[in-house]
Amino acid sequence: MKGELKIFNSITEKLLKAEEETPVVEYVEARNLHDRVDLSLNQKGMEEESFQELLEDLVLTTPRTSSNLFFNQLFGGRKSKAVLGDLLAVMLNNSMYTYKVGGPQVGVEKSIINKLCEMVGYGKAGNGTFPSGGSMSNMMAMIMARDAHDAEIKLEGTPKKLIVYTSRESHYSTPKNAAMMGIGRNNVRYVNTNFQGELVSDHLEELVLADLEVGNTPFFVNLTAGTTVLGAYDPILPASRICKKYNLWLHVDGAYGGGVIFSEKYKHLVAGLEEADSFSVNAHKMLGTPLTCSIILTKHSQQLYDSFSNDAEYLYQTDGDDYNLGKISMQCGRRNDALKFWTLWKSVGTETLEKYVDQQFYLADVARDYIRNNPNYTLYSYDDSISICFNYKGIDASELCTLMYQEAEVMVGFGKFREDEFIRFVTINSENKKEDILNFFAKLESFVAKSVKLSSVVVES
Repeated sequence: MKGELKIFNSITEKLLKAEEETPVVEYVEARNLHDRVDLSLNQKGMEEESFQELLEDLVLTTPRTSSNLFFNQLFGGRKSKAVLGDLLAVMLNNSMYTYKVGGPQVGVEKSIINKLCEMVGYGKAGNGTFPSGGSMSNMMAMIMARDAHDAEIKLEGTPKKLIVYTSRESHYSTPKNAAMMGIGRNNVRYVNTNFQGELVSDHLEELVLADLEVGNTPFFVNLTAGTTVLGAYDPILPASRICKKYNLWLHVDGAYGGGVIFSEKYKHLVAGLEEADSFSVNAHKMLGTPLTCSIILTKHSQQLYDSFSNDAEYLYQTDGDDYNLGKISMQCGRRNDALKFWTLWKSVGTETLEKYVDQQFYLADVARDYIRNNPNYTLYSYDDSISICFNYKGIDASELCTLMYQEAEVMVGFGKFREDEFIRFVTINSENKKEDILNFFAKLESFVAKSVKLSSVVVES
């Protein structure tokens, strides 16, 4: 093992140096990947030196998601104490389904869950677990909602036409989960949004009433705290009143933006969260832990057991249900995703996690101010979001983002809201500073000025 750790340290040092010198990795076209990097699996192994060289090449040709020029996805940055926890989890290699094999690591997970339940207003009645990602979190919420509506469905299946409601701007996992659960994509109703991408509660009630009128069975409402494109926060309180009126399960998908629960300044964006039946948040997004670190909470602890517990004598041989976490999880074998979040949280404290969240909104304000003060830009997003959506000089956003990626300038994505397509610039890396944001715009403008490949018409200011 000592030899492998030496290799790891050597490659890591080279990666960190490369991130500083060339924040965006040289583009390798997908069709040429196997010609560029030897990924073949062969009958015989490799000599140690050649193996290390190959690993270095593989690592150094991989996109650098922790660099100061990665603004492409809803994660980024690297918190060192969280990385330490993840490395230790790999070395320990515990599975989290029983106390017998997880030991104190079960306590680590439960400590996080208990504290988060306290923070969102669920208190001791709440419980939760660490699914494999935000999509599974949302599926677990939908399953609990189904079983809470009718416990017999778990045994007999359903003859009912169950109906799901979600915003038009919500994550794609909602219709996907409905399809996988046998509810059906066609039984997902898409609620209108306002001009800021927030769900319109009046339209939600109209859709519910329309389904009740024809004998359908509404059971689940999904709200989003941080939509994928605009980063919008659906209003919780008006939706919660509708859900109580019609006995619907209310889930808040906070995978992206749910980290605001750590911020006194921004937690108003999820006002009323305590009224939701379940809430999910990804610590690998706003809170800076390595992928994946997803959490699902519910105020109905018993429902977790009712929906996901199965008897298995070969597993549950010691200790009580409270410490045998497989009884509240979709998974049996499950890696320890809690430790990396715990090592970060324990080492820096809640106050520093709050600073991480606030820094992201500060960086977003820096970006919006720059755009608003420059007539060559068009801004499409609004305050209180860390997704900054804009266009520059009327240039096609998808073409510009793709070319900058291929030429190793910056990594940033594009998105669409209604009829508008734009660059979606995400300030989720709290390691970044004001100068990193301004440097992004300088690089973009310089690239456009010198590029001969852009086919889009450039509108001069």
